[in-house]
Amino acid sequence: MIQCKRVYQPAAADDGYRVLVDYLWPRGIKKSALPLDEWARGVAPAPALRKAFHQQAIDYSGFSERYRSQLLATPASWQPLLDKARAGNLTLLFSARDEQHNQACVLAEFLHQQLDAG
Repeated sequence: MIQCKRVYQPAAADDGYRVLVDYLWPRGIKKSALPLDEWARGVAPAPALRKAFHQQAIDYSGFSERYRSQLLATPASWQPLLDKARAGNLTLLFSARDEQHNQACVLAEFLHQQLDAG
């Protein structure tokens, strides 16, 4: 199971492997205070893409399309996460306020498609 969760939500027993998928460390949280197994900066959207989305220069659809292209071009960045999802629960942690339109949601959907493909 792959799920997405804001870093500000408490950890749960069924979270499994917890990985932060933000490029920047979340504001207001000390590194020692966030329970996680990995910070996967390499799988986060490229800085220019992240900035364009946050500055509303592109919409969520455009962001998703470009981020998926980035993921397809860098399988080494997400393959370890796919392996973790095959082995058990995987929780993608993010700090965005919008819980429905963020990079973790795009990544989760992308990983689900990779799992379904084989």
